[in-house]
Amino acid sequence: MDKRVETDGQKPALTEADIRSIIIGIMLAMFLAALDQTIVATAMPTIGRELGDVTHLPWVVTSYLLASTAVTPLYGKVADIHGRRVTLLAGIVIFIVGSIACALASSLWLLVVARFVQGLGGGGLISMAQTIIGDMVPPKERGKYQVYIASVFFSSSLLGPVLGGVISEALHWSVIFWINLPLGLLAYLMTDKALKRLPRHERPHKLDVLGAGLMTSATVTLLLALSWGGVHYPWASVPILGLIGLSALLWIAFAIRLKTAEEPLIPLAILANPVVRMGTIAAGFGMGTFIGLTIYLPLYFETVAGLSAANSGMGLIPLTCGTVIGATASGRAMTLLKHYKRVPMAGLCIALIGTALLIAFAGRMSLIPFGVVLAVISLGFGTLLPVATVSIQNAVQPHQLGTTTATANFFRQIGGALIVAVFGAIVLGGIGAGSGVTAETLRTGTADRATMIMLFQYVFAATFAGFALALFFLARMQELPLRGRAIEAAKEIAGE
Repeated sequence: MDKRVETDGQKPALTEADIRSIIIGIMLAMFLAALDQTIVATAMPTIGRELGDVTHLPWVVTSYLLASTAVTPLYGKVADIHGRRVTLLAGIVIFIVGSIACALASSLWLLVVARFVQGLGGGGLISMAQTIIGDMVPPKERGKYQVYIASVFFSSSLLGPVLGGVISEALHWSVIFWINLPLGLLAYLMTDKALKRLPRHERPHKLDVLGAGLMTSATVTLLLALSWGGVHYPWASVPILGLIGLSALLWIAFAIRLKTAEEPLIPLAILANPVVRMGTIAAGFGMGTFIGLTIYLPLYFETVAGLSAANSGMGLIPLTCGTVIGATASGRAMTLLKHYKRVPMAGLCIALIGTALLIAFAGRMSLIPFGVVLAVISLGFGTLLPVATVSIQNAVQPHQLGTTTATANFFRQIGGALIVAVFGAIVLGGIGAGSGVTAETLRTGTADRATMIMLFQYVFAATFAGFALALFFLARMQELPLRGRAIEAAKEIAGE
C-alpha cells in the first residue's frame, strides 16, 4: 500500500504514486520553458540568414525574456486566486499558441512578436511547478523533490544547444518550435488529469491591475536598458539613462501602489517576511552569478583556451552536472538535518575556493583541471537552490504559496539580468579604456589573449563577489524548523 502524504486541503491525502504522477506532468511543463531558452541559441544564425535579418536577432531572445520575467509574479497571484491547475494549464496553452506563431513566422519581427507571446506562457511554468510541489509535499520532505527541478534544467542545458543546432541544419529552424506542440499537448493532458487531485488553498482575492501594469512596465524598461546597454548604445547614452530613469520612477510608483492599494499585487507581509527577503536575495545573487558564468565561459574557452565554438559548449558540462549533484545532496540532507543551512553554507564556501583558483590561475590552467574546478564550483552552488526555495515556502501560509514563489522567482530573474549585464560590461571593456576590447573584436575572434585573460580575471572576481554575497545573505536568513505537515506549518506561522 502506498504511503500517504498528509496535506491541509479538504481532499483525501495524496499517495506517493499521486505525487509522482503530478510531478512527471509538471516537469514536462517546466521542460518546455527551460528547453526553449536553450534550443533557440544555436539556431539563431540559421534563423537570421533565412529570414534575412541578422542585425535584430537579439530581439528573438530579448522579447521572450521581457515577457516571461514581467508576468512571473502575475502567475503567482492568479494561482492564489483561481487555483494552480487552471493557471498552469493557461500557461501551457499560451505557450503552445506562441510556439505555433513562431513556427509560422515569415519575418524576423513577426518571430519577435510570437516569441513575446510565447514568453507570456513560459513565464509562469517554472514558478508554478515549484508552487505545486509546495502544495503537495510538507516542508520537511520538500527538498528532495526540488531535485527534480534541477534535473529539468540539467537535461535542457545539455539537450537544448545540441537539438537546436542539429534541427536547424538537418531539417528547418521552425521545427524547434513545432516540437513544442506534441510536448505541450502531452504536458496539458498529464497535468489536467493529475492536478484535479491537488489540495486547494485559493482564497477570494482581487487582482491589482494598476499595480500589475506598473510592475510590468518597470520590469520591461529595466530589461530593455540592460539588453541595449553596451551593445546598441553606450551605457552613459541618453536612451539608456532615460530607460533607467523611467524604470526607477515606475518602481517608485509601484512601491507607492503596494502601500496604498486595498489588496496589492504582492502583499506587504510577504515582502516584510525576513526569511523570504533574505532567501530571495541569497538565491538571486547565487543564481545570477551562475547564469553570468554560464553565458560568458564559452567566450573564455574560445579566446583563451583556443577551443572551437562547438567544443566550448561542451566545456560547460562540468558546470551543469555539478549543480544537479549539489542540489540532490542538499535536498536529501534537508529531510535529515535540523540545521539544514549548514550544507549550502559549506557548499558556497567550496564554490568560493574554486572561484579563487580561477582568479589565480586564469589562462594558466589546462582544460582538465579547469573542468574539475568548474565541477567543484557548481557542486557547491547547487546546494543553495533547494534550501532557498523550501525555506521561502516554509515561511508563508499555504494560500500565499503561489504569490511568494512567483515573487521570489521574479526577483531572481531581475537579479540574474543585472549580474549578466555587469559581466557583459566587464567583458566588453567596461573596466577601463585601456583594455582595447570591443564587441567587434570579440565577435571576430581577434581579441588579444593576454587582454582576455585579464578581463576574465575580473569576471571571476565578480563571480567570487556574487557567491560571497549569496553566502552573506544566506547566513542572515532565519533557519525555521521544517514542519512535517503543512497544516502545522500554517498554524505555527499564524501564531495559533
